[in-house]
Amino acid sequence: MDRTPLISGNWKMNLNHFEAIQLVQKLSYELRNHDYDAVEVSLHPPYTDLRSVQTVIDADRMRFQLGAQNCHSEVSGAFTGEISPAMLAKLDVDYVIVGHSERRALFGENDEIVATKAAAVLAHDMTPIVCVGETLDERESGQEATIVEAQVLGSLKFIEGEKLDGLVIAYEPVWAIGTGVTASAEDAQDMCSHIRSVVGSIRRESIDLIRIQYGGSVNPSNARELMAMPDIDGALVGGAALQADSFARIVNFKDA
Repeated sequence: MDRTPLISGNWKMNLNHFEAIQLVQKLSYELRNHDYDAVEVSLHPPYTDLRSVQTVIDADRMRFQLGAQNCHSEVSGAFTGEISPAMLAKLDVDYVIVGHSERRALFGENDEIVATKAAAVLAHDMTPIVCVGETLDERESGQEATIVEAQVLGSLKFIEGEKLDGLVIAYEPVWAIGTGVTASAEDAQDMCSHIRSVVGSIRRESIDLIRIQYGGSVNPSNARELMAMPDIDGALVGGAALQADSFARIVNFKDA
């Protein structure tokens, strides 16, 4: 089954709103001939840039999908410093990253927390990008498939039925994020295939519908090989997403 690839730029804690506007405009120019129906593009700026980026996208009728990097699971309340999914939905956010390895490692998020966030994102008519992935120690000890399977099952446990079909899962081996080390295309394919089978164990009908991204030092040099794998449906891009030319080359992987 044909699944539309999704290339997502995770800007992390980078760029003020002036810089964000400049990057979006440069990227729009770099992708002026891009077929967004063939390869979808989402941009995930910091919270403080969301409104500025949304305004530029709308005013210039750009085809980018607006994304956020995280959210709280509650709609409102006494959660100082947090942003609710309802707030993101009001900004026309389409995709929300949940469970990124940095959130898991630095802020103590576990599968239970990720599961509540993913369900909250869906409840507000946005699409969660649910991140899973193993550490280097877990891979070297041969536990990677077991670890990732448990993360998938735990992070999706509050999502049922057809809601699974439209989800995005990002496989990001922790040892490859920001290190310059990338999983081989074959290793990435093996794990993405495993993730697809795990989703199929939850709901058989979702196995060919759910999209699975690879994340971990994706760059213009390796994007085409990764995207050629049958179970990889896109990329979650970090550092390379901060440079318009590099990110555009990843988006245009078919032309590489």
